[in-house]
Amino acid sequence: MLPLHTRDAPTPRTFHLPRERPAVAGSAIAFPPHRYSQKRLARAAARVVPGFERREGFLERFFARVGVEERHLALEPDAYAALDGMQARNDAWIEHATALGERCLRAVLDEAGVAAEEVGQLTTTTVTGLAVPSLDARLMNRLPLSRSLKRVPLFGLGCLGGAAGLARTAEYLRAFPDQVAVLLAVELCSLTLQRQDVSMANIIASGLFGDGAAAVLLAGAEHPLARRAPLGDAGAPPAGRPRVVDSRSVFFDDTERVMGWDVVDGGFSVVLSPDVPDLVRREVPPAVDAFLDDHGLTRDDVATWVSHPGGPAVMDALEEGLELSADALAPSRRALAEVGNLSSASVLQLLDEHRRRRPPPGAPGLMLAMGPAFCAELVLLRW
Repeated sequence: MLPLHTRDAPTPRTFHLPRERPAVAGSAIAFPPHRYSQKRLARAAARVVPGFERREGFLERFFARVGVEERHLALEPDAYAALDGMQARNDAWIEHATALGERCLRAVLDEAGVAAEEVGQLTTTTVTGLAVPSLDARLMNRLPLSRSLKRVPLFGLGCLGGAAGLARTAEYLRAFPDQVAVLLAVELCSLTLQRQDVSMANIIASGLFGDGAAAVLLAGAEHPLARRAPLGDAGAPPAGRPRVVDSRSVFFDDTERVMGWDVVDGGFSVVLSPDVPDLVRREVPPAVDAFLDDHGLTRDDVATWVSHPGGPAVMDALEEGLELSADALAPSRRALAEVGNLSSASVLQLLDEHRRRRPPPGAPGLMLAMGPAFCAELVLLRW
């Protein structure tokens, strides 16, 4: 069973809403074929990054402590030694992100039983590569998407992108309730590794982030998929079909240097402040409480916390600040261990997992993610 947030084990409250809310009708995840243990990746980092070789023992100990056991990479480990500049990294990103995005997009369409030409809007989000034409435009030449498809490429939202993209997609479907729309997140974090940077921020990034893609298909309230009972695979129960009730964006002042990229000749150089856990502990709980209160809910009513995994210190800060039970973020910790932090794709991967665990019908769920400069996106779900 999916762990619930229970300080005193109350029964989660169900709540009702008008039918005009969009519904999640499909979700899919996809990973590159290369999968490695943390121990092997620590040794590879010591070979690939000049300056890391003198710290191989430290890297192995650090990689073992960040809550990650295995990760997928776009390339084989030693291939990263050839990525010396922005062009080489970005060319690799375009090639592999397009292929992985196509695979993930096909999978979500197949699960929902939707033809590509039926999609009214495609939103793509990433923070690990640049492309003009954008990723969504390149996918137009790989799938039979409508020539009048509305395309919305998002860049720069970081780990926030999955939650923000879901919120913006749901808002589109409030205006066009007879359509379906897709959100696709593709993140190849490994291609941002800076080979000349031996800072702690770069070490953290090299040990924490993985590569992957996730997609979510939403149906407007007047589309048949929003009313139809979900179908399961042969021999498997159907996945849950939550409705997106509401969302809220929260920006924290004067936090531009807390998280993000510096764009340098070699590519994207990570900005990561040690103040992140303290900011999470202090700023996120009042934002969550205010959002829930607007819907007559409290933290105890939330049956599922679809929370971006961040890292161990961030999840510890969330648990402490929100006074969550020890198992409330267990799915997030498990995802971090199995594939690492996938930036914007992580929270969508977790939504896919929660759907397949089928939370109680009518129970509230809260999607939560944070990203640059420092801000949060909250999405209220009803299962």
